[in-house]
This record gives sequence, C-alpha cells and structure tokens, in this order.
Amino acid sequence: MKMGKKIAAVVFVLILLIGGCRIYFNDYYYDLETEEDLISLEDTIPEPTFEYGIQTDSFTVHKGVIQPNEFLANILLKYKIPYPEIDKLVKESEGVFNVKSLHVGKNYTVMCSNDSLGKAQCFIYEPNAVEYVVFDMRDSLRIYKERREITTEIHTTSGVITSSLYKTLQDAKVSPVLAIEMANVYAWSIDFYRIQENDWFKVIYEEKFVDGKSIGIGKVLAAEFNHSGKNYNAYYFEQDNVGDYFDSKANSLRRAFLKSPLEFGRLTSGFTMKRFHPVQKRNKPHLGTDYAAPKGTPILATGNGVVIASAHSVYNGNYVKIKHNSTYTTQYLHMSKRAAKVGQSIKQGDVIGYVGSTGLATGPHVCYRFWKNGQQVNHLNEDFPPSEPIKPAYKAPFELKKAEFDKQLQKVKVKGLD
Repeated sequence: MKMGKKIAAVVFVLILLIGGCRIYFNDYYYDLETEEDLISLEDTIPEPTFEYGIQTDSFTVHKGVIQPNEFLANILLKYKIPYPEIDKLVKESEGVFNVKSLHVGKNYTVMCSNDSLGKAQCFIYEPNAVEYVVFDMRDSLRIYKERREITTEIHTTSGVITSSLYKTLQDAKVSPVLAIEMANVYAWSIDFYRIQENDWFKVIYEEKFVDGKSIGIGKVLAAEFNHSGKNYNAYYFEQDNVGDYFDSKANSLRRAFLKSPLEFGRLTSGFTMKRFHPVQKRNKPHLGTDYAAPKGTPILATGNGVVIASAHSVYNGNYVKIKHNSTYTTQYLHMSKRAAKVGQSIKQGDVIGYVGSTGLATGPHVCYRFWKNGQQVNHLNEDFPPSEPIKPAYKAPFELKKAEFDKQLQKVKVKGLD
C-alpha cells in the first residue's frame, strides 16, 4: 500500500511538470506554461543598485554636504558610531586620507543598516568630482580611495569679441574656463589685455565628464584667433611624448617671454615718454606697462631667470626684479606681497608675487618694466624668436594632424561673420 502511494505521488509530480505548474511567491502565484513565462518572471526581479561600487539595496542611504564647523565625528555620532570607533577610524585612515581635510561644501554619503538601529556601515567623502574616499565599517574596517571613470568629448565653439573673451564664451553657453586655457595657449603671441571688439575665434577643445556631468575643460586641441585682422593658429601636437602648441608653419608658440605678467587683467597705461601721473599730477615718462587686476591676483615671471632684487621702496612699493640673461631684465612693481627671494632661480610662469597698490599707486595693479641691453623698452614692440620647432622626424605626422584640425576648423561657423 505504501509503495502504491509513492507511485501515485511520482505520477502527480510528472503531471504537474508536463501540464504546467504553479509557483508561489509572497502569497502570489505564477502559472509557468512556457519559456516566455520564465523570462517574464525574471523581469519582475529588480536589478541590484550600486553606488561607489557598493550594493545599496540593503542600506538606508543619507546624502549630505559638509557644513561650517562640521567634522567627521559630528557626522558619524548622528549615525550611531561611538567615539571609540571614530577614534579607531581616524587612526586607521592615516596614510590614506587625512580626516581633517573635510572641506565645507563637499558632498558625503552615509549608508546605514536597514533596521531599527540605523547604524552607519559606510561613510563616503567626495573631495572632488572624480575622487572619493570610502570608510567601510562593516565586518572589518577598511579605508580606501577610488576614482570615477572620466570620459572625454571633443567640442567646438566660436565667437566674435564684443567686450571680453569671458563674456563671449558665456553668451555661447561655454565655460569661461576655456578663456583661461586659450590665454595659456596664446600667452606668447597675443596680449589678451589688448584684444579688440570684432576680434574673433574658433576653437576645438576637450570637455571632461563623470556620470554624464561636465567636470571641466580639458586641452585646447586647435584654435584660430583673429586679432587686429591677423590670424593666429594653434595646434596641439606631441613629440617625444611631450605635448605643446605650434603655429601653421610648425614653429612653437612658446617664446622667451610671456606677453603679460598676469593671466587676466586690464591694460590701463602703456609705455610712453609723456604721461600725466595720477598721483604726482605732472607729465613724466612712464617706462613700463600697467595691468590692473584685483588685489591678490598672482603675478607671473614672464621668463626664466634669477631674482636680483626683492624689496620695498617708497615709489615702487613691493617689487621683484629678474635678470634673464645678459640682454634682458624685468621688474614687477606695487605688489601686495612678494613671493620670490634674491638669488632664487625662476621659471617662466612661476608666481613671484601678488597684485597690490603699495608705493606710489592709486589702485591695485602691477607695473611691468622691461630692460634690453640696459635700456628700458616697450616689451609689446619686441619680437622674440620661437622655441624649438617641430623636429624633422615629426614634420610629416604634424602636417597630417594639422590638416585634420584645419578641416574641422573650416566647418566651425562664426556667427556674425559667416
């Protein structure tokens, strides 16, 4: 009799398998007749979600921004992490991340246990848009840094100068940071304090993204800038694994001297043998070029050299003087603060001080003076030779790359010109 019951049970199971079966989940059932039904059932199971490489489904996630006078302890205490555990976390983080480096305005995330206690299991701090630091307090404490994947897109833009390059880029809905990148590219050939209305430009540039959100401007790849009716072309090219910018004749855009000691500012007074002095109220020579900018703006050395003076005087205020070679010397006046010492070797672009109004000055600016063979001259009239051009071995690849960039630039239309 028992054997008969077993046989009957087996037959019943076979009937279910052949004729279809009914599966129960949480008081609901599904009739599975075909393979399509099985696939449909799989679609009802939610995909796990991840953030910072951690599966978040089993956590309660809290987002926040570091507030003034808010520290790691303030945050973790709110999420049931006691002082002894916080102290251990601080000690374990040494060599990975300094917990005193949490900055106001930066994002953080706390992942808490999904129960009545709600204790923090992971704390993630984002020092910038790319990096994040994970404090994993689950089974064993683990602290590590990670980086999000950065994608780079190539974009183009153009414009006609109406008031400033910044304003033109803003009107084109492009980050004004591109203006700084372009100023760096043309630092040796165009004085951006003298660009004029109706100057125009085209530019091919990189923009970087994380999770589909722009995090900033990358390299300028190629540009055409028309200044005072003359075209200045720039092409990014790498030779011997070193990238730089070259003109249409394969010459380097770099020169022995930058056109200006400031990245951005406003030329307020040029080199002249007769100028009405705003303080002394009389006509006298002005053997330098004044660039106005907010107090504290970094002042850059326009060329390589050695500091021969770093001092203060009644008329010049705080100033730095650099000897570049047997021919050229430069001087930077009216600094709020000096950042270079006598005897110090300086590289082109190094910060040697900050804009101020010390000495005989009516407002914050830097007076830039330039000596050639011991005589003060107008640096804007000097024509300095370029640095090393494209090497012969790279000439053909450069010409191919240049032709590719030129083709792209031709497709860029300048509104108001084309």
